Amino acid sequence: MDKRKTYLSISALTLFFASGVSHASVSPEKRSLDELYQRALKEGNEVTVYAGGDTAGQQDGMKKAFETRFPGMKLNVIVDYSKFHDARVDNQLATHSLIPDVVQLQTLQDYPRWKQEGVLLNYKPRGWDKIYPAFRDHDGAWTGVFVDAFSNVVNTRALPENQWPTEARDYLNPSLKGKIVVTWPNDDDAVLFWFKQVVDKYGWGYVQKFVAQEPQRVRGTQAPADYVESGKAVATFSTDGSLVPDEKTNSRFILPKNDPFVSWAQRAAIMKKARHPEAAKLYLNWLTDKDTQKNIWYMWSVRTDVAPPKGYRHIWEYKNTNPEAFAAFMQDRAGVERFRSQMTLYFGEVKGEPSPGWLALHPEQALKH
Repeated sequence: MDKRKTYLSISALTLFFASGVSHASVSPEKRSLDELYQRALKEGNEVTVYAGGDTAGQQDGMKKAFETRFPGMKLNVIVDYSKFHDARVDNQLATHSLIPDVVQLQTLQDYPRWKQEGVLLNYKPRGWDKIYPAFRDHDGAWTGVFVDAFSNVVNTRALPENQWPTEARDYLNPSLKGKIVVTWPNDDDAVLFWFKQVVDKYGWGYVQKFVAQEPQRVRGTQAPADYVESGKAVATFSTDGSLVPDEKTNSRFILPKNDPFVSWAQRAAIMKKARHPEAAKLYLNWLTDKDTQKNIWYMWSVRTDVAPPKGYRHIWEYKNTNPEAFAAFMQDRAGVERFRSQMTLYFGEVKGEPSPGWLALHPEQALKH
């Protein structure tokens, strides 16, 4: 045999095994939700999810919907900043003390690494072919479960419509000085990416002018929404919101027409050493089910067969956002940290207690709230 061909074959095998990735074909789930439900009940009737978020009760709506749909099941959904949860999972894996069955986080860069390390279960929920291809791992190691987007949220009762800030430069209007609220960009990577896109378009001078607007700075991305709704601030771009306006509320989510906004598919994966693998499969199938995607989640679906609300397009059809761009940004950790350090020069060091509270190393239940 040709020595060069032998070397190439050995090299290919070496790369294959070193990757920690199994390319054995995994077929999508064929069992119904009710069949999975019965399996989960027999297994122990509970599932624990580490979910990225900003307050202890932020996922209470999903918990209630899941437990209502599946009586007798208990969903332990534990919310913390994704950058704390991923470190927590890594530490638990290192100390053989894993708690979550499912990890559902904004730290998109963790999933390819965890896949390579062989700690994720390759699993494809029912309806796999209807999930937008860019939002799922081809082997089933992880899948996008909903699309989130950060853009403008405006108090429509505090500002007349012709004064609503929607484009980046609108936030430099002198009339808004001291009235804007923003998540510390050096504390949240999605907000950091909003600024990265703006700096790429308008330069660092934009950041200097924005800081001169004396924005109120908060930790977490729930607080900006709460501030705007309550009137403590009139506008923000560092949170999400419902695509369907609620006429009873004071605030509204509004997309820019020209400037970029941040969007991504929040990823979820089942841990290979999950204590409740059947319940984890039930949860993942329910979360990506067409009915859940259509009626429970309030932004965009990851599915191609779920139409967005009237007036909106599928998230991948917008020219001024790219969910894959945020994933690429998150993957370049050296670039993220360089940009974060520069932003700190303008905004200062992050101040304040973390909004979800302190959850320590092995949280098994949500903090009281």
